[in-house]
Parts: sequence; structure tokens; C-alpha cells
Amino acid sequence: MSDPKSSYGEPVEEPHGVDDVVGRANEGLADAEAARRDAGATETPAAETPADAAGTPDTSGAAASADGASTTVATPAAAQPDPWDSPEAASLDYTSTPTPAADDSPTVVVPPVVTPSEPVIAEPAVVAAPAPQPIFVQAPEAPRPRGNRAAAGAIGLLAALAFAVLYLAVWLGVDAIKGDVTGDNVGTTALEALATWSLWVPVVVFFIGFWLLGAIINRGRWGAWVIFGILVGAAAYGGHILGALFQAPFWNLTASEGAKLVEAELLAPLAIAAFIIGRELTIWFGAWAAARAKRVTELNVEAQREYERTLEAGPQLVQQ
Repeated sequence: MSDPKSSYGEPVEEPHGVDDVVGRANEGLADAEAARRDAGATETPAAETPADAAGTPDTSGAAASADGASTTVATPAAAQPDPWDSPEAASLDYTSTPTPAADDSPTVVVPPVVTPSEPVIAEPAVVAAPAPQPIFVQAPEAPRPRGNRAAAGAIGLLAALAFAVLYLAVWLGVDAIKGDVTGDNVGTTALEALATWSLWVPVVVFFIGFWLLGAIINRGRWGAWVIFGILVGAAAYGGHILGALFQAPFWNLTASEGAKLVEAELLAPLAIAAFIIGRELTIWFGAWAAARAKRVTELNVEAQREYERTLEAGPQLVQQ
């Protein structure tokens, strides 16, 4: 049975079927008829009430006759109005299914949302880290101390050149004192002296003596040159005597002649001059060599300190 407040177009409760509604109506008629019969049996039989067009007995006349006879006919409590006779039931159309009202609202077409594809980033391959390998670091080499022997040899060459000049000057002076050298032949005598063994042998011996002393002293102080410079002077003195033997020459002399020549040159002015010149040049050029040795010593000390600092810092890993 539909709701009276419902309107057309709204969904209604679907009835169970026409046969069901008819059966219920017949049951209601049968109950009403049975109630009417029971009332007639207990009271005065009333006139048969005509039924309406739908077959439902008209109870209004029975009620009127009952009032006129001062006899009240009670309507059984079980009798209820027939739902089939209601106006709502008559308005229902059971032959067709109600169609919902059409929706006149415009149809909105929602375009599909296209999501742009994102670039696929390849994940980096995970590579297991290799096991750490031992790193062998070569220890720094200790600095080699610098020497002063080569510098002493170079300074000795200059000292030997100075020795040759001074020795030649003394030679010419001695000959000038003897009267063998004059202003006219001084140049000729000097050139002749440059070609003799007597000049160059003492010079060479002096250089050898100076260099050997420098090799022994090496980075020593100037005091060592002052003290041991007498040895270089003695070598220059011996070089003068040896030069006289080479000038003879000694391979053409007998032993006695050679002995007399050596004895004559022991106290010769040039021999004494060679000793003095060799001694003094060793002192003054030795001062130069000693100054150079001091500088070399400072460099060696600084290099040793740097080496010790490197060892204390340990190996350093440098990324390239």
C-alpha cells in the first residue's frame, strides 16, 4: 500500500501482486459477513443490507434500523476498513511499472586527466666496496749532508792563480836586484819565465796542497785554515825545489849534481818567497772557503730539521 504523501515520480513500495490484494479483500468480506451473522443471531434479525457495487454490505441502513428500535448493533472489533476500497488503492496502476522522472539537467562530460609520464631514472647499481688494501708508503730518505770540498777546489784554483802572479813578481824582483832584469827586458824575461818548469811546478804543488787541506777541513772553521795553512806553505816551498830539479832537468844530472842543486835552492829567495806566499794565500783564501762551509752547514741543519718534521708528521695521503 503506497504512502498518501508520496507524489508522482517518487519510488513507491512494490506491491506483492494483484492476487494477493484480492485475496486480502475477500478475507475482509468474509470476516465482516461472519460478524454480521453473529450479531443477527443474538439480536433481532435485521433486514439484509444491500451490498454496494463492490460487494461490500451497506451497514449504514442496519445502523439506522438499530437506532429506531432502540437496539444498538455493535460492530465487531475485528472489522477494519478494507485497504482495497481506499482511493489510493484505486489510483494505483498495477499493469505498468512506474518510470522515474527524466533528469533534464545537462550532461557534463569530464575529460580524462592525462598524467604525463615521468622519466624513469635508473637506480645506480650497488657495488660492494672492495676490502681495504694496505698502503705501503716509502719512508723519506735522510738528507745527504752537503760538502765543501768542491768549493774548496774551485777556490784553490783562484788561489793558485794568485800564487803564480806573486811568485813571478818575486822572481822578477830578485832578478832585478841581481841586475839581470831591466826596464828594457822585463817583458821578455817574464815571457821566458812563463815557459819554465820553475814557475809552474810550485804553482801546481800549491794547488794540490790547498785542495787537499780543503778536502780534510771540509766544513771546518777558518781557524783550521790558519793553523794548517803552514802545511800548504811547506808544500809550496817543496814545489820550488822540485821545479828547479825539473828545470835542470834532473834526469840529466848525477846524484851529486842533484844534491848540490837541492842544497843551493834550500835557502834561495824564491824558495822562502814560495813558503810565505803559499802560507798567506792559504789563510786568506781559506777564510773564503770557511765562509762557504758555514753556509753549507746551515743548509744541512735546516734539511735535517725538515726531515725530522716529516718523520714526526707521518705518512700523508694526497688525493689527486
